[in-house]
Amino acid sequence: MNKPRLAWAITGSGHYIEECLDFLLTLDDVDLYLSLAAEEVIKMYGVNLNDIREKMPVYRDKTASSPPVGHFYKGYYHTFVMAPATSNTVAKCVLGIADTLVTNLYSQAGKCRVPSIIYPCDIAPEMETTAPGGKKVMVYPRKIDLEGTRILKTFEYTTVVESADELIVAVKERLAAVNLSDLAHLSKKEG
Repeated sequence: MNKPRLAWAITGSGHYIEECLDFLLTLDDVDLYLSLAAEEVIKMYGVNLNDIREKMPVYRDKTASSPPVGHFYKGYYHTFVMAPATSNTVAKCVLGIADTLVTNLYSQAGKCRVPSIIYPCDIAPEMETTAPGGKKVMVYPRKIDLEGTRILKTFEYTTVVESADELIVAVKERLAAVNLSDLAHLSKKEG
């Protein structure tokens, strides 16, 4: 088996999507998963999907059964990242609904005890975000959206981050832990 990879999913949120994509594109050994809404949103932010495809495999939400989730059962992924994540996707994850590619990936990652790092778009009662075109705007998440984020923080094998900077730190820490684990495994084989 090849070295396990990172699975990264984007949903239909534009909240700091440019920062998420900029960081994502610096990483190696990543597969990108897009919800239907994510495809629309990245275009609104001026991102060309073909540019991303040059760097990594891209899977789109085009099937009812989400066949790529089977990769978790084969040890193909060491980590699942969902960034950014809409309040709709967070609500589905909290309720255990796995009816899209992205929610199914999160569900299967948890069932396989693969750590997930999630960056929800709704993390505070008042937030500044960037709209398509670059204009900064204020948004005011509803209590129910904030409650979904709060509940998601209690899920096993799940780390919820509250900023693009926290996302970067969490992913780098996870990659460092995976690399240390790989080195320890190699030294045991050699010793």
